[in-house]
Amino acid sequence: MDVNRVDLHTHTTASDGVQQPWENVRMAKEAGLAAIAITDHDTIDGIAEAMEAGAQFGIIVVPGVEISTVANGQDIHILGYYTDWKNEQWRKKLQSLLDTRERRNEMIIEKLQQLGIPITMEEVLEEARRQGKDGGTIGRPHIASVLIAKTIVASMQEAFDQFLSTEGAAYANPPRLHPFEAIDWIREAGGTSVIAHPGLYKDDALVEAIIQNGVDGIEVYHSDHTREDEAKYERLAQQHGLIVTGGSDFHGERQGAVFHGPIGNRTVDVGVLQQLNPVWRENA
Repeated sequence: MDVNRVDLHTHTTASDGVQQPWENVRMAKEAGLAAIAITDHDTIDGIAEAMEAGAQFGIIVVPGVEISTVANGQDIHILGYYTDWKNEQWRKKLQSLLDTRERRNEMIIEKLQQLGIPITMEEVLEEARRQGKDGGTIGRPHIASVLIAKTIVASMQEAFDQFLSTEGAAYANPPRLHPFEAIDWIREAGGTSVIAHPGLYKDDALVEAIIQNGVDGIEVYHSDHTREDEAKYERLAQQHGLIVTGGSDFHGERQGAVFHGPIGNRTVDVGVLQQLNPVWRENA
């Protein structure tokens, strides 16, 4: 057990995870971590609860967010760390992203219905509540859970491969923030921006463009990255002087399988927190 490791990418019921924020913190303690980041999709609603749990369990909680953006027709996620999460203007900006996310869910449901699949938004919301969600964002994993319950697919992976991923039959993507804008938003909110799981995009030219636009870091270590991915993005980070981060992208367990990876599955040294925190960087 290495108490100097941190998992910088986890989700809770504030977005599309299945664990309450405090449970992620408890699990980080059980995994022997020094710190955990809460990086829910387009919301910071889970951070306050996680911070309280951090004080209880003796775990550093890094306030984060994972912003959904689109470039070249595909989803690109930008992680933001140490933003001023209590700032009302920042919260209003994130709320605008949630409104877009709701429209996207409606578009996916409409496409599934056109494919002859009997599914409604009410069923998705009920499934989310059944998983312990009492507010916040609804995401594709919630839709996938309904597809599994209806035996349309057998697993979360099959739901994404067949219907919900970029190549899926029900994929939908309304106009969204561009990654460059997300970087600016995070900077304006006092935070540090990081490209999430670049190996999933299969577009290194776009990754390079985001780097050139001033992103602060890159998520080298991720549950879905291969060793080759890690080596490649480690080199890229060194080449451009970027902060190297890593995380499990934990969403919790559904149908007996952990989505992406368990807490602590991918970590970096606790010293990375000083690089991510703008206050520490300024005083270094």
